[in-house]
Order: sequence, then C-alpha cells, then structure tokens
Amino acid sequence: MSFRREKFVPRGGPNGGDGGRGGNVVFRATKQLNTLLDLRYRREYNAQRGQHGMGTDKHGKDGEDLIIPVPLGTHIKDADTGEIVADLTLDNLEAVVVKGGRGGLGNAHFATAVKQAPRHAQPGEPGEERWLIMELKLLADVGLIGLPNAGKSTLLSVISAARPKIADYPFTTLTPNLAVVKPEEMRSFVVADIPGLIEGAHSGTGLGFQFLRHVERTSILLHLVDVSDIPDSDPAEDFEKINKELALFNPCLPEKHMAVAGTKTDMANEGLRLQRLKDYCIENGLDFFPISAATHSGIDKLTIYLAGKVQNHMEASDTAKTYINTGFEYGD
Repeated sequence: MSFRREKFVPRGGPNGGDGGRGGNVVFRATKQLNTLLDLRYRREYNAQRGQHGMGTDKHGKDGEDLIIPVPLGTHIKDADTGEIVADLTLDNLEAVVVKGGRGGLGNAHFATAVKQAPRHAQPGEPGEERWLIMELKLLADVGLIGLPNAGKSTLLSVISAARPKIADYPFTTLTPNLAVVKPEEMRSFVVADIPGLIEGAHSGTGLGFQFLRHVERTSILLHLVDVSDIPDSDPAEDFEKINKELALFNPCLPEKHMAVAGTKTDMANEGLRLQRLKDYCIENGLDFFPISAATHSGIDKLTIYLAGKVQNHMEASDTAKTYINTGFEYGD
C-alpha cells in the first residue's frame, strides 16, 4: 500500500504496485544424465519467490522458475495420491510439477471514482507444495529377460561393445546394462540386459521387483532360455515362469512382441531340451532362435531379426503419431 507524496502534488493518490508471481518448479529431461543420483541427497527444492510490489506503481519481478534436469525415462508421480504427474521420455521435454503462487495486488489496483484512496492491498497466494516419487525406467528397444545364468550378459557382450560382469553364479548382474547394437547396413538399436528374474519376482523375491519396471519401456522382449543339458529341468516351464511374473507385475507386458532364444546350444549334447523348447515355440507361434554366444552360432541371424522388428515398431509408432496429430484414432 503506497500513496504518491510529492511537493506541489496534493492528494497524489494510490500508487502501490502489484507483487510478482512465484516461480514454478520444472523438471526437464536431458540426455546428459543417466541416473537420479543427484536427487537422492537433496530432498527439498524451492523456486524463487516473487518480488514485492513497490511505490510509484512499480510491479514486483516474477520469481524465476527452478529447472531440475533429470535423465530420459524419468517417471514422476504424486506421493500422496499416486497420480502420474509426468513421464519424460524425450530430450528437453519439460513438465511443470509445482506452480508458483499468484502475486498480490497493490492498492493502486483498487482505486475507483468513488473510492479514490483505498487503504488496503491484496496479499499474494502461496505456491503449491507436494511430495513426489521419482522412478527411472530405462529406455530400450529390446529387453533381455530370463532366469539367472540364462546367458543375457554374455549375449550382450557378443552383440555389442558392452562389457558387463559375467560369472557362473546367479545374480551376477546387479544393475541393468544398456548397449547399442549395430548390424551391418541396418539401423542400430538399444538393448537392455534386465537382471535375472526368478519366481516371485513381482512380489519382491530376488532382484526382479526393482528391475521389472524397466521391462515396461522396451518395445520387444527377447526371452533367453538355457537349453544346455540340465537334469530334471523343462525349458518350457522356465519360459512360463518368467512370463507369469511379467503378467503378475503388469498384465500388459505379455502382450509385447516376444521372441525366444535357446542359449548355450554348444553345451546341448543330446539336444533334448533344445528340441523341447523349439516344439513349444512352434506350438505357441513364437519366433525361436537357437544361439551360442561361445561359438557365435545363430547370433547374426538373431540381431538382423531384432533390427527388423525394431524398425517395424518404429514405423508403426510414427504412423500412430500421424493419425493422432490429424485427429483420427489409430486403426480407423
């Protein structure tokens, strides 16, 4: 609240300016980050407050937005309601997650012909506050899934330049690995090695629960099944165990395009497990590839197949976007 007071200007009138609005909190996706580690050790973020209004009709400056960079694939939801706030999957995509408060109005705003000297101003409103839960879901074209020691990391090391940890004991991989695969004369694609899933993974058993969310982002699932000679073991049952866990975690996951690779064929002496898995895939209409990372048998055929499927999926996605942008539903 302010009044103009100058020599030779009697009854100068109200000249209190409006206050500036508070800044927003904005999350921006960037390729420069690949973890949420920077957010782990800082729990509270505050955008800049707006500047107070001043005399002589000077409005306060708006508060600057606080822009927080996050990696691509960041999934944000409200901690109290579970509402999905944003899903940042594109570079430089922004989401305003908390809005700043509205600036107050100075007494000059309330001057009228009847009330020429208002002695009140309107206070500003506080900005929003909320608790958010951040999850990072890896963005990949192909997800490698299967029981522990099915050969996922070994396959990744053969088809790409990645060097994941490989050993002959379960749960060697403790974090998902991403790698770029580039078949000759074909478009490159990204493969994610999802750490070993086991029965009960959807409810927290083993390591699967914390990594199943990454499977949701993939376009294609490549299920690896060990077909080496293992007594008292059915490869079809191994396949069904993992599929069951996917369905229990998210009913939409089994609907993704899925192919099956029988690994360690160089150790399938009599080939009974290999034949059993092949027959199962034929019966259920699944594409099947017998491979050996040790001898590189079947690897080229598999990578060319995956590159083709990824390309088809991208073209279908572009078509869907075109339909949506032109006002038609995809499929009309």
